[in-house]
Amino acid sequence: MKKSQVYFTDFKATFDENLPQKLERLILSAGFEKINFKNKFVAIKIHFGEPGNLAYLRPNYARVLVELIKKKGGRPFLTDCATLYVGRRKNALEHLESAYENGFTPFSTGCHVIIGDGLKGTDETLIPVDGSFVKEARIGRALSDADIIISLSHFKVHELTGIGGALKNIGMGSASRAGKMDMHAAGKPSVDSSLCTACGACVKNCAHEGIALKSGKAQIDNHKCVACGRCIGICSEDALSAPFDAANEILNRKIAEYTAAVIGDKPHFHVTLICDVSPFCDCHSENDRAIVADVGMLASFDPVALDAACADLVNEQPPLPNSLLAELALTGDHFTTLHPNTDWKTCIDQAEKMGLGSGKYELITI
Repeated sequence: MKKSQVYFTDFKATFDENLPQKLERLILSAGFEKINFKNKFVAIKIHFGEPGNLAYLRPNYARVLVELIKKKGGRPFLTDCATLYVGRRKNALEHLESAYENGFTPFSTGCHVIIGDGLKGTDETLIPVDGSFVKEARIGRALSDADIIISLSHFKVHELTGIGGALKNIGMGSASRAGKMDMHAAGKPSVDSSLCTACGACVKNCAHEGIALKSGKAQIDNHKCVACGRCIGICSEDALSAPFDAANEILNRKIAEYTAAVIGDKPHFHVTLICDVSPFCDCHSENDRAIVADVGMLASFDPVALDAACADLVNEQPPLPNSLLAELALTGDHFTTLHPNTDWKTCIDQAEKMGLGSGKYELITI
């Protein structure tokens, strides 16, 4: 398989060029302007960070992409979809508040923020996928409606997938709540009866008659339930939850197949920053000390090569003192050292099988 080009630059700045300017030079060097943005709706897929976590990317980096896209006549918007778990980003209103709280406003970024799967995470498009595990992906409608997909990712370690980079940002992050259920869960949702108020919203919205009110509480009929996860988004009391019991390898491979659904035949481009490399996902409402020093910024048309390059660059770094990685005092792959039940390479492998790119790359330093 032919090597893909991945462009790289470090975080060193000069009196003549600050970091946003350097990021712009990196993006342009990687061929960003080859894309025809004229009058196209451009989704910039990003993680806004769970409030309390401070490892997410600064909005200044997003502004660089926004200005370049607008200069070329495009119509950019920042977007992410609802979380499957209960947090500050489980519905559009709280998600927007969280994004604004973390600095992602139209005033700081130069464009609007759109929560991709609607008010309760149920506004989705069903996209056919010729995958080994996914035949129909549930993608947030705003992302499926976009003409161009741009990912802006914060590279970090992840407790379930090993790494969190471009593929996870797109595949998992662009899925509706039901799509996230499809990837995360092998089983069916469950009801916390202590939170259920018997409002009946889940009953009315179940297309398979899989939920009923019994003894004043919602109960799921596992024989009828198809595990679509729609009830989780509908419930305003957070009484329904997913089991999060899918095997990590299957989760990774589904993420790759969901990424294929999001990108499809659309023009796409990917930017990843290796900084504040926390040992857990930005979905946590806290972030632990970075495991390695900040490495740099990368850009490519190939999200597979980009993730592979980021993982290799992090693995080349020594652990930072007093970090979780240093405490473990082990050698080898940093990601499996931190989370032994993960294998990030399975996502790369499946993405290659789906034709999304190549795990082999040429790193071009500017």
